[in-house]
Amino acid sequence: MEKKVVATVSLAGCFGCHMSMLDIDTELLDLTEFITFNKSPLTDIKKFTTRCHIGLIEGSCCNAENVETLRAFRENCDLLVAVGECAVWGGLPAMRNTIPIGECLEEAYLNSFTQVPGEYTVPYHEDLPKLLDKVYPCNEIV
Repeated sequence: MEKKVVATVSLAGCFGCHMSMLDIDTELLDLTEFITFNKSPLTDIKKFTTRCHIGLIEGSCCNAENVETLRAFRENCDLLVAVGECAVWGGLPAMRNTIPIGECLEEAYLNSFTQVPGEYTVPYHEDLPKLLDKVYPCNEIV
């Protein structure tokens, strides 16, 4: 039997679904009889090296980098599986959808109780991924 090639990724979320995969403990090793991992934080393989049969997506899309990563998975995987509430519905990151993005950034970076006095800067830098207008579940992107 041909081994299935699996890729996994964590977008905007807490990485909890990947932790749950690790929680299956030694049974994960038993799976290596049937699957091989390609791009995945579980294996620290950062780029696709071959076409994958299955792509497991954890997390939602809140910035341009998330969208780019999700589209790369769509291009390189025969089947995508949304894993967890963040990927399916937007999850906790989507709570920011109820607040205008400007207000959200002001609260996080300017009005925070942990704000360093005199350092009132909202991070806008070309190296930072551009925030989307709202958080999107995976099915609204691909």
